[in-house]
Amino acid sequence: MNTRADMALATLILAAGKGTRMKSDLPKVLHPVGHAPMVHHVMAAAQTLNADRRILVTGHMAQRVTDAGRAFDPGCEVVHQDQQLGTGHAVDQARAALAGYDGNVLILYGDNPLFRPETLAALVAKLDTVDVAILGFDAKDPARYGRLVIDGDQLMEIVEFKDASEDQRAITLCNSGVMAVSAKTLFSMLEKLENKNASGEYYLTDVVAHARASGMTATAVICPEEETLGVDNRPALAQAERLFQNRKRADFLDDGVSMQAPDTVHFAFDTVVEPGATIEQF
Repeated sequence: MNTRADMALATLILAAGKGTRMKSDLPKVLHPVGHAPMVHHVMAAAQTLNADRRILVTGHMAQRVTDAGRAFDPGCEVVHQDQQLGTGHAVDQARAALAGYDGNVLILYGDNPLFRPETLAALVAKLDTVDVAILGFDAKDPARYGRLVIDGDQLMEIVEFKDASEDQRAITLCNSGVMAVSAKTLFSMLEKLENKNASGEYYLTDVVAHARASGMTATAVICPEEETLGVDNRPALAQAERLFQNRKRADFLDDGVSMQAPDTVHFAFDTVVEPGATIEQF
């Protein structure tokens, strides 16, 4: 019997931001990790899910981002966000492209280069049992992340830090921003969004509260915090590079590659090494 998680899948990657804190003329999502644009890492993870529709939302320096996206995946579709009015507004730019689409949507971000394919697959699989699935993580320092308000295994709402009460700010379970939901549910809930909040933006996170108010169910899948790293400045880019290199070293060692001094070996995104090979230091 087919289930909701067996439905067709569209991946929607948000890549419209300016990234002003990067202090660069290069669009944020094109900054490299492992010698490849961050957005390529996201697209590669999404490709493992065999999505039949793959959409990139562009904004700042749209042509450069479009060219980079299609260089990696010539079949990706591109929609444009003229104004930066929040994540809900960014996702809604795909409404026309997905009009009549009878499938699920996985929403990702072009500056999150470290998600593992199995994590994303587990999130989509949750649509077997709930209407909306959110990827969350237990934060060592919750800082200014949105908080996941959980009751049992049900996600009740996501509260942005700016709008959270003191009790809600004490919650350490935080929102990565990644969401899996059917296209029908997504766009019907987006119609209910308002920008009456501290930032004056349309929050994608409000989809959860509207879905719950409509009698739908929601839950969260928890992943390691390091997978959720969003890169919006140079220190975060350096951290992403360090985590990427550590992961590649560990994966190659597990696959039967020998390294005499792993910490001195530097890999690229597309590096291939056969089992049984030995990599010397530096």
